Amino acid sequence: MEHPENSDEFKGLTVNSGVISPGSVNPYFRNHHAHRPNLSVQEYVDGIVKGNVTVLSQAVTLVESLKPEHQAIAQEVIEKCLPYAGNSVRIGISGVPGAGKSTSIDAFGLHVLKEGGKLAVLAIDPSSERTKGSILGDKTRMERLSVHPKAFIRPSPSAGSLGGVARKTRETIVLCEAAGFDKIFVETVGVGQSETAVHSMVDFFLLIQLAGTGDELQGIKRGIMEMADGIIINKADGDNAPKAELAASSFRNALHLFPPSESGWTPQVITYSGFYEYKIKEVWDMVWAYMDFVRQNGYFQYRRNEQAKYWMYESINESLRNGFYNNPEIAARLPEFEAQVLGGQQTSFAAAHKLLDLYYDRKTNSHSGGAQVGR
Repeated sequence: MEHPENSDEFKGLTVNSGVISPGSVNPYFRNHHAHRPNLSVQEYVDGIVKGNVTVLSQAVTLVESLKPEHQAIAQEVIEKCLPYAGNSVRIGISGVPGAGKSTSIDAFGLHVLKEGGKLAVLAIDPSSERTKGSILGDKTRMERLSVHPKAFIRPSPSAGSLGGVARKTRETIVLCEAAGFDKIFVETVGVGQSETAVHSMVDFFLLIQLAGTGDELQGIKRGIMEMADGIIINKADGDNAPKAELAASSFRNALHLFPPSESGWTPQVITYSGFYEYKIKEVWDMVWAYMDFVRQNGYFQYRRNEQAKYWMYESINESLRNGFYNNPEIAARLPEFEAQVLGGQQTSFAAAHKLLDLYYDRKTNSHSGGAQVGR
């Protein structure tokens, strides 16, 4: 196309047609980034069972996908992997932000891998508010573990409902176990609702605390304390060591006020240093002692069964919730009902009941083939 600026009236001004974009220096660049071939369900299962980390990562991506067609494949893969799962020790690791969870996991992971086996770290990661993707900060702080050949680290974006992310994490645990990972760490973003979800999918719940932050028990909920099977005080080194011991004493006294745990286990409190790898062995001696204790008294299998039942009901709740909000008519009417609530024309409860009645009436009519009559 000829530019008008090249006409005689614009002498001295020339606009060329541009330069043709040169080809890639790397002749294999296009092929390298070609779309991955679609694997069949059996190919996913075979790859996972053989310990192929690439196939495992692709399967986890399917689990995390919101596309219905991906979810259908993921559920088939998970179901076929179930016979190979369940043979791991699942450890939940939590603590206030800045407690040194990632640094500790790096040290813990190297320690348990010295004894053999494979480790998967599933981090429920804070999400970027702009892109809703995972920040991946935790992976960068697990410098040694992230390059270990026997370790698999998978941060999960927590955008969306916590329950949805937690369910996907539990399904990822099944896939990792089928791939031969006999130790699973599940790290949470901090102290809050995510702890309850993680507690419902692990065998041992480890709470990391800090000393020298004022009142050691301030800001830690009793519910989190009651869930903990072990409490460890990080950064017990240098001048901070006496403070850590004092904090440990405070936690031990607090634990005596709580009712006995369902497992019969008395939670222990240990001081350690993740950065200097001080008393790491003592922490894991405590974890293994707990595992022996609950296996002998039958609580281990009881807890696993209760967790399976819990997630069945959680899956039902999530499916019902998604079905409601993804219904086109409900989505169209929600702003109208919201405006009526904000305008004081009806109460929140009345609006909710009307929307639910509308949803169930439409579901009934669509299944029966009858006429849909608006309310």
